[in-house]
Amino acid sequence: MSGLVELIGRVQQIQHNLAGPAVGSTSGTGGAFAAELSRASSSAGASSADVAAPSRQAIVSAARKYIGVPYVFGGTDPATGLDCSGLVQRAYADLGIKLPRLAADQATKGTPVSNLDQAKPGDLLAFNRPVDHIAIYIGDGKMIAAPQPGERVKVQDVYEPPTAIRRIIPDAPSAAAVGVVRPAALAVSSGPGLSGVPYASLFNQAAAKHGVSAKLLAAVAKVESGYNARAVSPAGAQGLMQIMPSTAAGLGVNPLDPAQAVDGAARILKGNLREFGSLPLALAAYNAGGGAVRQHGGIPPFAETQAYVPKVQAALAALG
Repeated sequence: MSGLVELIGRVQQIQHNLAGPAVGSTSGTGGAFAAELSRASSSAGASSADVAAPSRQAIVSAARKYIGVPYVFGGTDPATGLDCSGLVQRAYADLGIKLPRLAADQATKGTPVSNLDQAKPGDLLAFNRPVDHIAIYIGDGKMIAAPQPGERVKVQDVYEPPTAIRRIIPDAPSAAAVGVVRPAALAVSSGPGLSGVPYASLFNQAAAKHGVSAKLLAAVAKVESGYNARAVSPAGAQGLMQIMPSTAAGLGVNPLDPAQAVDGAARILKGNLREFGSLPLALAAYNAGGGAVRQHGGIPPFAETQAYVPKVQAALAALG
């Protein structure tokens, strides 16, 4: 990208910041699918410090969704077109990881990889000095990229040695990074964060029983119902955790009974984390359903779901 591309990118970023986050309502469509925010390593380069790292394949799947989108100079919206760094930024953002807008800045994030033989799917491949092109490696010498005007996002060979390879998803064998959830890792004590929180004792009991975070359960309840155990959504979701009647029946719980609702939510949470291995995807599955997450290979492109994920993350962060 030239200096003009950089200028356009920075103008777009300013416009995005001024616009603020998307606003949407929570659906309460059932099942508290979420995870305790894992503090991402600062060396991992993901500026969203409060997310669990998705799997490498999830990154590749997120990028594949945009194959066929036309290249648009300075583009960041797949509805109208993407440029190379717009594709990279969007794919990672779909999984809750924030990256800078420009290719040259993206190529400084994460940790360096020595050569292409050491690269893994999901790594960023940067080209030229200074960096003016970037792509997502998918393995076997291939990458997903938005190549140039007149073309579309596509899979292509890595046509020359990259000038930089950056690993955004850390190598550390944490449970979140490899998609395996160890209940003990999620069973954090409530501490002072739940002081004064309604139903704190129920969140603590479910956390101890199922090995999930009491704070996370509290955060989901706050966003879903505002701690209202009698809440019923327009879609029919019920109770403190806003569980749909059909989901509640499968769990064998009464969603309007706070203790049963929290226990059922904790059980669903535990299983859902093992399937998706990512906080953003787990939250998206809570809101839109696991089938939608699988179908779209990431957070579904629903305005409500896109808004719901950061709401729960913010509520959890507020609990300390």
